[in-house]
Amino acid sequence: MKTFKLYSLEVLEGDTSVEVPLEDGLILNKEDEHSTWLIEAYTDSSLYDFFKQMQAENREVIAEVVITKKENVPAYFQTRIVSLLKFDQHISILLEGQMRRNKSDYSELLLEDLLQKGLQGQPLLLEFKEKMQSKPKLKVTKP
Repeated sequence: MKTFKLYSLEVLEGDTSVEVPLEDGLILNKEDEHSTWLIEAYTDSSLYDFFKQMQAENREVIAEVVITKKENVPAYFQTRIVSLLKFDQHISILLEGQMRRNKSDYSELLLEDLLQKGLQGQPLLLEFKEKMQSKPKLKVTKP
């Protein structure tokens, strides 16, 4: 198993996304035969009802995570909630899932987004380079 610091977490469902303000977090690569990852987020209890409903419905969600430091490219995981614990002022959410290899590469997602906006040629190249530096959030669709 390999453990990394969870720098940021955003939960994506269809056209909605919820940025989870982290108090702390870890992401673990279990390195098992199913390529399973665990994402643990420790956050404010105000998100409890949001995650409780998701857990009750056993819904799959896409988790966009940045590992270790802000500059890293976001990774996308297809996950389900396996544990939700409530404390006085915080909650702990444990997500389990697999990394999305198809459509998970940020550069591919960005290029697809820019092409859908009709960019081509030199304007496409310039915008792509600028966005690869600034790393804006991108909308992700389920496979």
